[in-house]
Amino acid sequence: MLRNYLKVAFRTLWKNRTHTFINVIGLSVAFGTCILLFLTATFELSYDHFHTDSNRIFRLHFLSSNRDGSVNKESPMPFPISPALKAEFPELEGVTRWFDRSASVRRNDQTYTKDVRMVDADFLHMFTFPLQKGNTRTAMNSLSDIVISGNMAKDIFGSEDPVGKPLQLRLNNEWKAFTVTGVINNAPKNSSFEYDAFIRSENAGDYADNKGRWDHGSHDVYVKLKPGTDPQTLQRRTQALMNKYFASDMKERQEQGYPKNELGFQRSLILQPLLDVHFDTETTHGAGISRTYVFTLMLVGLFILAIACINFINLTIAQSLSRAREVGVRKSLGAQRGQLFGQIWGETVLLCFGALLIGLGLAYGLLPVFNRLFRSQLTLSDFLQPTVLLTTILGFLLITLVAGGYPSWFVTRFNAVEVLKGKVKVSRPGLLRNSLIVTQFTIACLLIVCTVIVRQQITYLQQKPVGLDKEQVVSIPVGNGLNGNDVLKTMRDRLSNQPNIVAVSGSGVNIGAGLDGSSSRSIYGFMYGKRDVSCDWLRVDTDYLKTMGIKLLQGRDFSPSFSTDSSSSVLITQSMAKALGETNPVGKFIKPDNKTFQIVGVVADFNLYSLHQEAKPIALQMQSSLPIQYILVRVNPQNLTGAMETIKASWKLIAPKQEFIGSFLDENTERWYKRERRLANIFSSAAGIAIVLSCMGLFAIALLTIRQRTKEIGVRKVLGASVFSIVGLLSRDFLKLVIAAIIIASPIAWYAMDQWLADFAYKIDIEWWVFALSGILAIVIALLTVSFQSIKAALMNPVKSLRSE
Repeated sequence: MLRNYLKVAFRTLWKNRTHTFINVIGLSVAFGTCILLFLTATFELSYDHFHTDSNRIFRLHFLSSNRDGSVNKESPMPFPISPALKAEFPELEGVTRWFDRSASVRRNDQTYTKDVRMVDADFLHMFTFPLQKGNTRTAMNSLSDIVISGNMAKDIFGSEDPVGKPLQLRLNNEWKAFTVTGVINNAPKNSSFEYDAFIRSENAGDYADNKGRWDHGSHDVYVKLKPGTDPQTLQRRTQALMNKYFASDMKERQEQGYPKNELGFQRSLILQPLLDVHFDTETTHGAGISRTYVFTLMLVGLFILAIACINFINLTIAQSLSRAREVGVRKSLGAQRGQLFGQIWGETVLLCFGALLIGLGLAYGLLPVFNRLFRSQLTLSDFLQPTVLLTTILGFLLITLVAGGYPSWFVTRFNAVEVLKGKVKVSRPGLLRNSLIVTQFTIACLLIVCTVIVRQQITYLQQKPVGLDKEQVVSIPVGNGLNGNDVLKTMRDRLSNQPNIVAVSGSGVNIGAGLDGSSSRSIYGFMYGKRDVSCDWLRVDTDYLKTMGIKLLQGRDFSPSFSTDSSSSVLITQSMAKALGETNPVGKFIKPDNKTFQIVGVVADFNLYSLHQEAKPIALQMQSSLPIQYILVRVNPQNLTGAMETIKASWKLIAPKQEFIGSFLDENTERWYKRERRLANIFSSAAGIAIVLSCMGLFAIALLTIRQRTKEIGVRKVLGASVFSIVGLLSRDFLKLVIAAIIIASPIAWYAMDQWLADFAYKIDIEWWVFALSGILAIVIALLTVSFQSIKAALMNPVKSLRSE
């Protein structure tokens, strides 16, 4: 019997090979897309779950309110807060600082650039990063101890045992000796912490000057609670610590009229669960990823899968009339309805299983392209995880039951006597069928609108003036193994007479995301009279305005002629002058960090960071004690290639052992918005797939409807109806459903995109024409799909359709 069922199933699928092909293609694409999107979303949601006690680890940040009542979160912590927490809260099992820094490492005259993070000794037993060699409790007892990762041990020591071996690190512009005391496992791909080595946080260059200061934040702090400790209770208790050590700051805020935060205080210390850190886009300097993005991946996958299932149902029902006689014969021979249901549903399982195998093959084959396009890190091992395989099997069974269940029930309910008499009665399109087509086109319209708006926003961000000329400027990271001030001087000397070079300067902060992958920010808050002022503190050098194309509005630029420029002079932006309350601030003095600086000029506002956040006021200074991290070179636009080769040649003479990783600023600024471009690619791809699959579904509906109305069309043609009128008659009902889908999709799309745009300080307005364009596109696609079958039916010879009468 089973063999007979299989034989019938294969014959039926082959007989209706056009429908079979459409079903297999639709389901294969849906399965493959869904698997890739769900694996990506699952990977993002798995971040930091591998830590044994992840539910007891928290990251700290401050919570306060801005003058306008908006929420202000700050993660940089002062040095003394860690020992204070350990001393005053016995319910803490461990406390560690975290400095996200890099350093040059040297051994036997060979230099390497590595991610050397600064932490406290508690780090090794707070987190689940097992040591391959060494003792967790003693590996970081000394300030000269260094724990290195397995990858770093292989790069530097090869097959040697690194424990006990010396290394040199370049810290604070000098080489310091360290001893390897342990080898730690490499960080998993789904870890918020990335590292090559760990040293003690007391090695930070500003530790000695700031270890007792509560007004200077420079690092993150993580705490681990003892078992049974309630995080909310502990957080409430930390307010006493805030009142003790930040009393003067909170008093000043109150006097200046700052509103209280949502907890009812001027400032509070918040315990953020470790598992939420990866999804924090506010306090991680752009490193986090929004949960909305992750859930969007899953939702898009479900949308595409839903459309494919709808297509399957519609196509199966469309074939039901051709199987009616078969069902009638089987029933007359004694077949039970359950047996017929099992046979037809078995065909569904067979077809879906083939589609699943093809979908898995497509997913694996497209994996490199998918990873490159969406910046994912999926591998074959991700497909073979037991949870993934179990979820795939359960999902497959659910889909076959949903997609195959209704059509199987629909076909098996035919009355055997009526069927064998040739009288098959099928109801006119009802609620279910109409709902299916409306759902399909609602999803398609939704994705079209989202695609257009996301791409509009990206274009707006890329084209919005940022107050400086980022074209034809090369940014070169200095790295940790060189002295930035010396490199800048040498580069100036070598490039000064080159015709392709317009200007050379330096900065402590890159514009955009450079190839070195690092970013930094220094913010100072200080009092100016009775005003509380906060600004970005930017280290620059002479010719910075010329190199970056920034306009000088008042006063003068920095110049080698003024010796005070390298110690006590600043340039400020327009918004900084406004924050100070000065219309002509040139000559005035400000005192950030308890040091006096004189304002010598005012420049036009410019964006130092991405347009996700509103630009802060900026103070530009030339303190020689602060390092130059990036060399900036403006080149002649007539010969960009020649200019870049000139710069590379000069760099090779200065740093022959260090890789040149210079890049143009316009490319750097585009990398600010790689997450948005990734989302746009997802929406575009999903919209394309959704439209194609929806057209296939509409094709099935049109086919079913036309088959039901074949005799009606024949009668109308005999009575003189034109081809145009028949096509209009057949298309009208479908257009009504597509218009209903547009009406449903538009407010949903507007709300979703309005929420997404809320993350940007600078954003577009959502225009009405976007929804109109989406609607017109959907209507045109629907008309083209339906018209093909409608015209074919209208041109049919009425003699054929009326022959049985």
